[in-house]
Amino acid sequence: MSIQDHHSSGSEAGGLHRVIGWPAAFWVAAGVPALVLFSIGGIAATVGTPSWIIWIISVCFGFIQAHIYAEIAGLFPSKSGGASVYGASAWVRYSKLIAPLSVWCNWLAWTPVLAIGAGLSAGYILNAFIPADSAVLTWQITFADLSFLKEGVELRINSTFFIGVAVLLVVFAIQHRGILSTAKIQTIIGVAVIVPLLVVGIVPLLIGNVNSENLFPLVPIAYDEAGAVTDGIWNREGITLFLGGLFIAAWSTYAFETSICYTSEFKRPEHDTVRAILYSGLLCVVIFTLVPIAFQGYLGVEGILQPGIVDGTAVAGVMGEMVGGGPAITKLMVVMLILATMLAIMTSMAGSSRTLYQGSVDGWLPKYLSRVNSHGAPTSAMWTDLAFNLILLMMSDYLFVLAVSNCCYLIFNFLNLNSGWIHRIDNAAVARPWRCPTPLMVAGVMLSFVNMVLLGAGANVWGSGTLMSGIIAAALILPVFAFRHYVTDKGHFPERMLEDLGVSAGQLHQRKAGMLPYLVLAAGVAVAAVSNYVFTL
Repeated sequence: MSIQDHHSSGSEAGGLHRVIGWPAAFWVAAGVPALVLFSIGGIAATVGTPSWIIWIISVCFGFIQAHIYAEIAGLFPSKSGGASVYGASAWVRYSKLIAPLSVWCNWLAWTPVLAIGAGLSAGYILNAFIPADSAVLTWQITFADLSFLKEGVELRINSTFFIGVAVLLVVFAIQHRGILSTAKIQTIIGVAVIVPLLVVGIVPLLIGNVNSENLFPLVPIAYDEAGAVTDGIWNREGITLFLGGLFIAAWSTYAFETSICYTSEFKRPEHDTVRAILYSGLLCVVIFTLVPIAFQGYLGVEGILQPGIVDGTAVAGVMGEMVGGGPAITKLMVVMLILATMLAIMTSMAGSSRTLYQGSVDGWLPKYLSRVNSHGAPTSAMWTDLAFNLILLMMSDYLFVLAVSNCCYLIFNFLNLNSGWIHRIDNAAVARPWRCPTPLMVAGVMLSFVNMVLLGAGANVWGSGTLMSGIIAAALILPVFAFRHYVTDKGHFPERMLEDLGVSAGQLHQRKAGMLPYLVLAAGVAVAAVSNYVFTL
């Protein structure tokens, strides 16, 4: 099938519409830099002075990995949904269960951005515009105690919940008009958001608000017997904290891969796909480098332990102070950072809903998720996203939600980084609009195992039940896929699943990579298990 054929099939009635180029995808993904707001306080307060180094290392990892995703996305000009969908097509030859795990884990990683972003937006609004002694900030109705997952976690509703719901509904209304309308709105908001993030990263450096003494020495945070903050050492506990920081940062710094969720909506997928992800990656490298340096250099160790820094609700106010303006400028910065979190929510809803949509089209997920409206928006998937996140919005600890979802994200990254070389072996003859340089392919595969180290060593830094909660969440795909595949589809995949590769259902049993994929899976599990055993607090 030719590329032109793919272009036609991707725009068929009832499907997504080919109406955007790579600049539109770039702006739809422009919410990713705003993800620095979600965990910058938590990482700084947990790791200490080296937190800014963590962000730089992590975004470099993400940029290297993006080259593999750019190649495999080019194999599928008629698919939407992102790297997990493209990677699943490599694994399906070797296991019907591993392939949907990739799609499911990617969705579970992305969809909580809605709840966390809405919660942060609500927190910014309440902190900026409601008096500190107001009852609006303190009332709460608790429904369930979830301390068995992490101490202090509960399901509740409060002012944050209701403002967060309002934010989600606004984003849903924008997304309902389809990808072209969404891209136009996000371009406008994106400019209004990227500029203040650059201001936060650059202005403090220019006006002398970044103290180099707050950036060094590069040792982890520790506490003496009296509970006072002191410099730690690079022992097992210190290294574990650092790995925990890299673990949680990956959720933000790797996330620009969402820019290739829109391949089946690109006018020229062979041209647009690689540009969308690499230019998005360059923007993230800049933001994730400058903002953490300025943040850490302004606050110092004592500052990052302030109330509201760890949970992120006071981060916007601090960033307003960093640029050296008065109360009015600080309020303006807070408003712009509220827009930044809304942009992140829009990015997440656009990407995660298309992952659900394509997972349904390909036979991994329930069939109803493949419905779209007249604008080409996957509304059934969007409603599912919204309903799930209303539950997450009730959680009292958003950082824990982020950590659990990141367990799924690192599983997805492991599977999809290795799908690159599997595709090269099994689908060597398929045309590649862009080919990842082999050294970067090797580096990406090596990073897949680094991600397993971070999963095993770093997850439980954010709560003793984090890793197990992540594994259970990932395993929920088993009954979901089993019902779709064996009950709904009677054990057969939809014909469209592998149409880009020109592979029939009968050819799925041709496994040119032999035992290698299975050995890689076993090695990945072993690396995570050993890391979890070795690195403890």
